[in-house]
Amino acid sequence: MSSIASSSTPKRAKPAATALRTHLAGALSRADVGREVRLGGWVHRRRDLGGLVFVDLRDRAGLVQLSCNPAWTPSEVMARAAGLGAETVVLARGTVELRPEPSRDPALGSREVELHVSGLEIVGPAQTPPIPVARKEKEDLPAEELRLRHRVLDLRRPELQRNLHLRHRLMQATRRYFDQLGFLEIETPILTKPTPEGARDYLVPSRVHRGEFFALPQSPQLYKQLLMVAGLDRYFQIARCFRDEDLRADRQPEFTQIDIEASFVGVEDVLGFGEGMVEALWSEAGITVETPIERMRYADAMERFGSDKPDLRFGLEIFDATEVLRPADFSITRSAIAAGGRVRGIRVPGGASLTRKQVDEIEAAAKSLGAAGLLRLKRSGGALEGGLAKHLPPGAESSLGLADGDLCLLVAGPDHVSSPALDRVRHEVARRLDLIPEGGNRFVWIVDFPLFERDPVSGALAPVNHPFTAPHPEDLALLDSAPERVRALAYDMVLNGTELGGGSLRIADPRLQSRIFGLLGIASEVAEQRFGFLLEGLRAGAPPHGGFAFGMDRIVMLLSNADSLRDVIAFPKTTAQRALFEGAPSPVDPADLAELNLEIKQEEKRESGTVK
Repeated sequence: MSSIASSSTPKRAKPAATALRTHLAGALSRADVGREVRLGGWVHRRRDLGGLVFVDLRDRAGLVQLSCNPAWTPSEVMARAAGLGAETVVLARGTVELRPEPSRDPALGSREVELHVSGLEIVGPAQTPPIPVARKEKEDLPAEELRLRHRVLDLRRPELQRNLHLRHRLMQATRRYFDQLGFLEIETPILTKPTPEGARDYLVPSRVHRGEFFALPQSPQLYKQLLMVAGLDRYFQIARCFRDEDLRADRQPEFTQIDIEASFVGVEDVLGFGEGMVEALWSEAGITVETPIERMRYADAMERFGSDKPDLRFGLEIFDATEVLRPADFSITRSAIAAGGRVRGIRVPGGASLTRKQVDEIEAAAKSLGAAGLLRLKRSGGALEGGLAKHLPPGAESSLGLADGDLCLLVAGPDHVSSPALDRVRHEVARRLDLIPEGGNRFVWIVDFPLFERDPVSGALAPVNHPFTAPHPEDLALLDSAPERVRALAYDMVLNGTELGGGSLRIADPRLQSRIFGLLGIASEVAEQRFGFLLEGLRAGAPPHGGFAFGMDRIVMLLSNADSLRDVIAFPKTTAQRALFEGAPSPVDPADLAELNLEIKQEEKRESGTVK
């Protein structure tokens, strides 16, 4: 053992104390002045100043300066310090002293002090790093793909370490909160039965049962319901889930969710659990959440904001101009209304200041979501301008309520086109006019979702959430005659236009569950094959139950102000579903495939005759 590591074993009063160190470097403070300490960490920077060597030593707690001076540092240690390269791992021994007055940072304890080095040993030599860990202030980061390829080095960045520290604290706060409420933390299977829930399953072939497959869980949904049937009463889990779908900044193929289920509950009980959890997690990040959180019906959210994830930090609510414009001699509005659509839009106070180019860009965003275009009206100098202005019927001008300097942007068409388009218009306008307040948090529960939606092409019913959601008891009579009008006992929590999570009360009656399967076109024999284990459980006697799932990754991203989920996950995938650091996915040896009774089918490209 080295001379540094062989001194007497420290008293383990601090969690950081080990056989090789007494303190974390970044945790040293004025209170440690005069103490003989041992540290271990990475060389962040080295500075040579005419016979003096200063090294910033980094560990997960932060930085501290190592001061190497011939007055207290042996000559061989001075020579060793002068040759240190970036990211080399060293053990250092010395005395904690105050830094000279001009270089102290009272806001950061470890920058008030320095270590007068008496011993230094290299324990982890490092090659020149392909990406920098120590950066100058405001220096651009390397390309993300390069950083993901060298993820271990990227994870040494203080920003990412802070994010992962916060993630840890939020997970512990989650456990404390639900434990205090009597919830049991129970792990559900990772190898499960394939039961499609709206996204593609990741399939895992069984070696023992050739030709059969497990699936990785998209959620613990069925298992947590069965735990309630089993009488466990209250369950929670910080659950790993998997979905084989296209990625974006706020989606990963494997993700973590806070998952709960409780028995003998109503909607208000579950919403209370969710609000209390959010209070606890935001408090852990130093933010106060006011409860109770506002409730908004799904129908109102869609009508007023065009989205079931409305951002309430700014106005620009959607209004219906159909009746005002019905008499207009204007082909676009006339044909849209005749086809059963509506004319809806937003009034933008002061929006006349937007340039033609800016409004064109907003229109392009609306078109990307299916709108044919935007109808524009603005009042400037008391007069209305825009292509629609000369077609307005009598009285329409006053009904539109545009003050001088205002802009009105309208979409004509069916709601399934105008709603998403106007939602996008709201955000594009708010961004350009700087209407979104910094640091504001507007939570809202969206309730009374529809139970079903119809496929616009086939007309078939599909569940808005999942097929295990309980219908509103007041709407049961509509199940056969008008199923699309049936409300669900479902709820989502939204923050600033981002869905944090959601859930529902579940179907506890096996007869009603079978009826719902039938409405969805799932034949009874197929339902038994896919979901027989759930139906069997419900037939054993199920209590009323419900729960929710919140995205842990998304919560950490929001509370850390990260740009992407990839910044709050230790080893994320790219948007091409690749793990660049370890090189996954990768080919498998044909012998291993044969053992699983699998083979890769080569597809011939007819155009060139080559095989891909």
